[in-house]
Amino acid sequence: MASSYYKLNIKERTTIGGKFARAMRREGQIPAVLYYAGSDTVSITIDKGDLFHALKSGQHIFEIETGGDTQFAMIKQVQYHPVTDDVVHLDLMRVRRSEKMNITVPLVLEGEALGIKEGGVLSQQLMSIEIKCLPTDVPEQIPVDISNLEMNASISVADITTENKDIEIVTAEDVNIASIHPPAVEEEPVEEIDEELEGDDEGDSEKADGADESSSDDDSK
Repeated sequence: MASSYYKLNIKERTTIGGKFARAMRREGQIPAVLYYAGSDTVSITIDKGDLFHALKSGQHIFEIETGGDTQFAMIKQVQYHPVTDDVVHLDLMRVRRSEKMNITVPLVLEGEALGIKEGGVLSQQLMSIEIKCLPTDVPEQIPVDISNLEMNASISVADITTENKDIEIVTAEDVNIASIHPPAVEEEPVEEIDEELEGDDEGDSEKADGADESSSDDDSK
């Protein structure tokens, strides 16, 4: 759990629209909005380099300063350029450290499963999970122990246990996280019999039989 938060430097802006947004991005600033339920949305900009380090920090909650006050926010949505994959816009939502919130965190499989030791193949179906907790309790990731996972078995959300009892799992319990199955067996190619050739052989055989009968008749004469 994060005891301190990465400080994300933001600046309020008064200009909006695509023309101004493109100009900001050329100057290394990412246009964004900051919102909170019951409050007006604030248009802001974030330094591109600062945002890069924030995203790489692994944290989900960031410290920001707006209106002279220190507040906390989480990234709700990131928009990327379809060709360059550069961040073009960001949505930040302000959170209160005293209020629980829903947030998605990654799942990390830990341990060597019994089924893998038996030659099985591990398949992970769920990469992240939605939880509800206080901003101060948000984990960077949730570990899932798969040591006892056997061949032809699976582990679901219901099997997850968290050290912090104040963390509530929101994702449905019956959703599969990972499973182990036997490796695929390659089937040996089946030789196909050419019916046309087979028919020709039969025809030749009949012709041969006919020829033999004819010879017999001639011999008898």
